[in-house]
This record gives sequence, C-alpha cells and structure tokens, in this order.
Amino acid sequence: MAVLILSGVLVLAVGGCVCVVWAARGGPRWVRAVSAVTLAAGELARGSKSSGRRGSGGDD
Repeated sequence: MAVLILSGVLVLAVGGCVCVVWAARGGPRWVRAVSAVTLAAGELARGSKSSGRRGSGGDD
C-alpha cells in the first residue's frame, strides 16, 4: 500500500515538473495553472524546511 502511495506522489511530482517546463515554453492555460501550483508547493516545502533550522544556531 505504501508503494502505491509513493508511486502516486512520484507521478504527481514528475507531472508537475513537466507542466513547469511546458508552461515556460508557452503552454495552454491549464498547464500554467498546474505549474503555478507546483511552484507554490515547492516554495512551501522549502519554507517549512528552512523554518525548522531557525533554532539550530548555525551559520547563515
């Protein structure tokens, strides 16, 4: 069951990346919408990753 879920997540991630590239080349409106959602999800993931390091006291 976990393999099925991870496979679905992988397919969604690859599909999102394809839409980002296609939108950069001037794809249809729905591709640009999927691209925007994919980029926003990436920014959220990056933000949550860096916010966990705030209390570490390391060099920035």
